[in-house]
Amino acid sequence: MSQSVSGAETVERQRTASIERVTNETNIKLQLAVDGEGKSDFNTGVPFLNHMLDLFTKHGQFDLSVQAKGDIEIDDHHTVEDIGICLGQALLKALGDKRGIKRYASVFVPMDEALAQVVIDLSNRPHLEYRAQYPSAQVGTFQTELVHEFLWKLALEARMTLHVIVHYGHNTHHMIEAVFKALGRALDEATSIDPRVKGVPSTKGVL
Repeated sequence: MSQSVSGAETVERQRTASIERVTNETNIKLQLAVDGEGKSDFNTGVPFLNHMLDLFTKHGQFDLSVQAKGDIEIDDHHTVEDIGICLGQALLKALGDKRGIKRYASVFVPMDEALAQVVIDLSNRPHLEYRAQYPSAQVGTFQTELVHEFLWKLALEARMTLHVIVHYGHNTHHMIEAVFKALGRALDEATSIDPRVKGVPSTKGVL
């Protein structure tokens, strides 16, 4: 898929990336198209993560494929963490020099009684602020503390500032679902091309 930046310059580029990560704990192959149609293909061995990634992809209008084998017989930690690493690396690679992007986004998403907010700056300065207190420590077999692990590794490897706030909620599944929907929509907005932007949206001249 291509994006154009109108004005003084026209840029045609494929905003896609493929990442492969092989360790003693995981084997992951991930493909990302930033300018997609919400197509998803997941086999992570972690059903709840598959569900959250599907929401992220659909609401972000990305195309995302993740094939992962990990030591889930121990627990889901390494698999979730390494998928976050790979997704962050893919996003950074796909965006290239970030010419023409909006850079910032702030999105609220409700899910029934829950409300989540995600604020993003594709700043090249990795940082995560995560404010969420869940009623339960697990959703099915998925440990809720792994949401932080995933988001932190995503922010670190994508080199973005990421603020995630769950304002309230009673159902842990709903609260986490709102986070991933908001994350997809915020990244869609922040990565979108603004035809008014010449070069990169920074007074430094680089992101």
